[in-house]
Amino acid sequence: MRADDAAQIRSLPLFRDMAEECFADLIQAAYLQRFPAQVALITEHDKPDFLHVVVEGRVEIYSRHGKRETTISVCRPFSTFILAAVVRDLPYLASGRTVEASRILLLPAEDVRSAFDADGAFARAIVRELSTSFRGVMKELKSHKLRTSAERLANWILANDARNGGCGHFTLPYDKRTLAARLGMTPENLSRNLAQLAEHGVTIRNRDVTIDDPDRLMDFANPTPSIDDEAY
Repeated sequence: MRADDAAQIRSLPLFRDMAEECFADLIQAAYLQRFPAQVALITEHDKPDFLHVVVEGRVEIYSRHGKRETTISVCRPFSTFILAAVVRDLPYLASGRTVEASRILLLPAEDVRSAFDADGAFARAIVRELSTSFRGVMKELKSHKLRTSAERLANWILANDARNGGCGHFTLPYDKRTLAARLGMTPENLSRNLAQLAEHGVTIRNRDVTIDDPDRLMDFANPTPSIDDEAY
């Protein structure tokens, strides 16, 4: 790995507080690679050879059962996937593929476990990462059980607008098929929900989203920190 790449990785929260020697041992066999869109990175039921960290781009975590497929999450920088499988040396519970051109850090799984045992700061950072993932899963579960699909879509639009500066306009970060699966609905339900949100101050043309009436959309979405606040 190039020195400037190693410095960038060192600055990430997961590695920032590691001892120099442990960090050097961890990244000596690591790779920082670029992948085009729609490249399979991990496969459900396989045991992990690497810990993956999204440095640039987006990665879709998804699962199949029979003829059905669903999107579980979409990872953005600088998140890991799937960390629990690496720590426990157990099979993946889902698969992963790039949504767009992405840069991914690959750390040998065995080296990650060795660093976890040897470096207390790294172990604490992993626990924080796993805690964040657990809370994210809990929020997703609550959203699916307590909201209609249209309400989930409305809150997703509000959250993505906030990530894009809160200007009331953004472009969908991935195709509508992936968005539908991400929110737990069929593409047909997504189309109906998009039409419904026109009544609540949202205009969507192709992949361009415009919030014409933020207050109206907020009233309909009714966001709550225990589901929608990423820092909560």
